[in-house]
Amino acid sequence: MTRIDDHIELKAALDPLVLALDIGSTATRGGVHDASGRPVHGLQHKVPHAFTVAPDGTSVIDPDQVTAEVGQVLDAVTGDPRLGTRIAGVVMDTFAASLIGVDAAGRALTPCLTYADSRSAGEVAGLRRELDEHAVQQRTGTRLHTSYHAPRLRWLAATQPRVVAAATRWWSLGEYVWAQLIGEPLAGTSTVAWTGLLDRRTGELDAELLAAAGAEPGQFAPPRDLTDPVAAGPQGRPALARARWFPVITDGFASNVGSGATDATVLTAATATSGALRVLLDGPADPLPFGLWNYRVDARRTLLGGAINDVGRAVSWAENTLRLSADSAGVLSAPPSDATPLVLPYFTGERAPGWAGGARAALTGVSAATDADTLFRAIVEGVALTYARVADELHPAAPQVLEVAAAGRVSNDRPEWLQVLADVLGRPVTHVTRRRSTQRGSALLALDVLAPDTPRAPRATGTTYEPVAAHADHYAQRRARFTELYDTPVTGT
Repeated sequence: MTRIDDHIELKAALDPLVLALDIGSTATRGGVHDASGRPVHGLQHKVPHAFTVAPDGTSVIDPDQVTAEVGQVLDAVTGDPRLGTRIAGVVMDTFAASLIGVDAAGRALTPCLTYADSRSAGEVAGLRRELDEHAVQQRTGTRLHTSYHAPRLRWLAATQPRVVAAATRWWSLGEYVWAQLIGEPLAGTSTVAWTGLLDRRTGELDAELLAAAGAEPGQFAPPRDLTDPVAAGPQGRPALARARWFPVITDGFASNVGSGATDATVLTAATATSGALRVLLDGPADPLPFGLWNYRVDARRTLLGGAINDVGRAVSWAENTLRLSADSAGVLSAPPSDATPLVLPYFTGERAPGWAGGARAALTGVSAATDADTLFRAIVEGVALTYARVADELHPAAPQVLEVAAAGRVSNDRPEWLQVLADVLGRPVTHVTRRRSTQRGSALLALDVLAPDTPRAPRATGTTYEPVAAHADHYAQRRARFTELYDTPVTGT
């Protein structure tokens, strides 16, 4: 086990320094890292926020609010006069699959639609009738889903035609923030890939999907690799006088790197508000399993995996809604029980592997004897079973995986749930204990450009949870029942 807290004092930090920003589902965060990738003590800041949601599938956030939050983080982090001009780069990751319509002056015409906005479900169904979804996925690496741009743009055209007519550009949240702060919407390759419009082999926008969405190539910023940062001046902050600003990347790409999953032997289990199973590959996965995505993240690599809408969101719902006992942690550490209900934890729809954007949570096996703690255990098991469905699809395309690295808020706040995940997956799960592994990943990607020869500090890890052999049959039966329950209300078969 390595040390959890590897912060370093500024006076001992190795140059060059990097300021890494992370815009997640619950907060905008930022912090300075030294050339080894260690966070600098005292130079971290966080501004909480929340998505605006509604029963119709709305999930949005105000892009100007987030831009202001980034400004607050920059001010808080760069205000230390001891920094001088040691910061050599500014890099940012954001939650993926965001969409903002902007006018010719770069002003937002729409709120930022987040990955969880499912109001375009009807357009997804229409596109699936019109297009060969298998062929689309093999080109772009993505299915037709409410998280991606093609159905969203069609939904906007149908519901807000005046807005669409006035929109000259379609940006992600990170592009919008950069445009406001430095005047350039620098879009990293991974950011453009998460629109669902980018060919994973050629790096070009897909003509068929653009036509189906009613969009033009010129309405999107060109994808840029991280090897192409720009000088943008200090932006009123002297500490950034020498800094170069990097194209915006997605949190999924950064999370893999920050968790130490930098090759095809390590599978990352991201466990934040949303979650994912991902593995970084040299080149595209070919063929691509139908339940997964395969995003181009730079000129050489792709990211294979599947996203899960509700991980921390499901856990938080249970914590806020149920009257849990003081020993809810012990409930997750206890052996599995046949009396535990079975839950499909789709509070905001499903992404991988079934891609049912309109799916909602379902419970079965609840009786008068089911108490709050038992229902909590059921929800957590349902989340783990959802990861297992993604893992089943992923294995044939990435059979060389040796380790599962679990990182994120849920694993840090409730590490005991990783035993459930290990039992359900049937393989060891290592807890990556760093609380800002995604932010660290962004810093490391920038440092690969700015300080390629500096050795990196090792990732911080905790317990490795081994699967309990005696639980294997129980969870095999649970997985089969989960599939039966899923097939009935979600797919209607």
